[in-house]
Amino acid sequence: MIAINEKTLKDLEFHTLLQTISESCNTEIGSEKALQIQPFKEKETLLAELAYTNEYLASFSNNNALPNHGFETITQDLKLLAIEDSFLELASIRKIYQINKTANQYIIYLKKFKDYYPQLFQKSLQIEFTTVIARAIDEIVDKYGEIKDDASPDLINIRRNIQLVRGKINQSFGMALSHYNSLGYLDEIRETIVDNRRVLAVSAMYRKKVKGTILGNSKTGSIAYIEPEATLKFSRELNNLEYEEREEIIKILRNLSACIRPYVSTLLHYQNFLSDIDVIASKAKYARKINGVLPTITEEKKLFFKEAYHPILFLKNKEEGKATFPQTIELENENRIIVISGPNAGGKTISLKTVGLLQLMLQSGMLIPVHERSQTFLFDRILTDIGDNQSIENHLSTYSYRLKNMNYFLKKCNAKTLFLIDEFGTGSDPELGGALAETFLEEFYAREAFGIITTHYTNLKILANELPFASNANMLFDEKSLEPMFKLHLGQPGSSFTFEVAQKNGIPYGLINRAKKKIENTKVRFDKTIATLQKERSKLEKTSTILKEEESKAREESQKMEKINAKIQEKLERYQEMYDANQRLIYMGQRIDDIAEKYFNNKDKKSLIGEFLKMVEIENSKRKKISAKEKKQKEVIEKQVVAEVKEKVEEIRKEKKEKKIKEQKAEENKPKVTLKIGDRVRMKEGKSIGTIDKIEKNKAIVNYGIFTSKVAIDELEWIQPL
Repeated sequence: MIAINEKTLKDLEFHTLLQTISESCNTEIGSEKALQIQPFKEKETLLAELAYTNEYLASFSNNNALPNHGFETITQDLKLLAIEDSFLELASIRKIYQINKTANQYIIYLKKFKDYYPQLFQKSLQIEFTTVIARAIDEIVDKYGEIKDDASPDLINIRRNIQLVRGKINQSFGMALSHYNSLGYLDEIRETIVDNRRVLAVSAMYRKKVKGTILGNSKTGSIAYIEPEATLKFSRELNNLEYEEREEIIKILRNLSACIRPYVSTLLHYQNFLSDIDVIASKAKYARKINGVLPTITEEKKLFFKEAYHPILFLKNKEEGKATFPQTIELENENRIIVISGPNAGGKTISLKTVGLLQLMLQSGMLIPVHERSQTFLFDRILTDIGDNQSIENHLSTYSYRLKNMNYFLKKCNAKTLFLIDEFGTGSDPELGGALAETFLEEFYAREAFGIITTHYTNLKILANELPFASNANMLFDEKSLEPMFKLHLGQPGSSFTFEVAQKNGIPYGLINRAKKKIENTKVRFDKTIATLQKERSKLEKTSTILKEEESKAREESQKMEKINAKIQEKLERYQEMYDANQRLIYMGQRIDDIAEKYFNNKDKKSLIGEFLKMVEIENSKRKKISAKEKKQKEVIEKQVVAEVKEKVEEIRKEKKEKKIKEQKAEENKPKVTLKIGDRVRMKEGKSIGTIDKIEKNKAIVNYGIFTSKVAIDELEWIQPL
């Protein structure tokens, strides 16, 4: 069971990350749930949640995209529905219908594609598939979300009467409109709508001459809105019918609500399921943004984050077009604690936060931006002490607050704890604070806790070097530019480059020299030694990179040479076979010539036939008789060779065609030169070069030295003078 306090969540900016995930949710409840994400206490629940997110992420890249999970919140509607004899309005019925259809759609889909989404399918088994709710609503509500006319026999009659009365209202109103308009009592607009009633737009001076009820006036008072007397009787009748319609609809909705009421808990499960899917989808979207993956979770106590990125920094830098530098960090039983040192602004704190936040994300069911070969185990507790922790409310100084925090660490720290401490030991006298920090570190080490700390204290660097299962690390620094390289190197402490950075920032050299004299020579020498080692390490890193590049190039060249040698060897073998075949044919030709000459001299046919038969038998003895199976294999091989040759020929043709098209495009894009007398030219399809002697309209007379030719200018191309 993992326990994370609020301070750790704040130190690692976990709420900032949750806010980003919450914003990409589709539903109100999903957004609220995303903000409440906490590390899972049960391993089985965590592994299932990670699998859900991983499967949803996979749906973005395959052809089986998961269906829409959006819905409108029905929490308040369900509370009202749970009250006996209550009824839901039509808007609430529509929301319930939609959430039922969406949940059913998900159940059917996940059952169909359970091989693609096995864990999500298991999650869908927690809710019940039912068509009773949707079927009951379909009988009452049409596809436009309105109550059907045939929802009840009384409603059919009421609505039929409403249509008849509206027809009478329109007829009587039309007659009144024509009458008063002909008398010139109406304004230019003639009519309008007031309180859903058609009224005449009567000029104010004639309002007493129009019989009816005044329902209002224009802002200027120049127009009176009057409902004609002829329509009043029908309007009252319409109001009564509309009241009856509303009462009948309430009765229908009450019956429908009673039909749905037994499924309140089912609908609540639907809402919980779909809101969970919304959170899972949002986490998957976030994982896609940060290139998140699911690393291997092992029982072995080992944390190995390869090429790990801080997700918040990664997205911020991506938005600003800046590079983010990944870090590789490994903690295991034989190397439980890492002490990171180096100059300020070199990336120590970010490296520390990256490990903490990624572990926290993973244990909260999120995928993390690391190499897919990364692995980790689950911690029971993550403790942090990062940043300036001065407590104004409790009147505590930074150091007092940090001591209070260390006391909390000592109470909670054990073999399944990950602790992260930034600027360990600061806030007090360097020697005394450093000594106390050293004692704390020894205690954490003795409890077999896993942790990463950053520090400038030399004694902590020395202690990390002396403890068998602890190690130093440093953030690499460019010794020439004195700029941080934001790359963590394990195995060696780092110099703070205090004086070098001061010099780079314009502090006079004289002041720096005086400062050096004020501290112990041994400390300066120690820091200088570390700085020198870091410079050497930086050079080795660069040399290693260059050697790797050269090795890669050499490997490529070697592969090319091997391919060339193989081709040459193949050609030599073919030439040898060809040579042997030619030699055999030459020998046979000579033999036939000898036999022919012998026959020419003695005319002995019997001897001639004997010699030929003898020669044929000798040649046949050299031939090997092959079986039907071998013959078939040979034919298959020959067909494959022919197919390969055809494919190669086709490739060559395609390449030639593409080359020709490129040449044509290049020719078309080439700036055209206006030809003039004396220019050196040649025909586009020819090779001979001549000189233009004369130009007549669209043709030119070209002198080739021995002869001249009249050629269309379009067929000529300009040749650069020698």
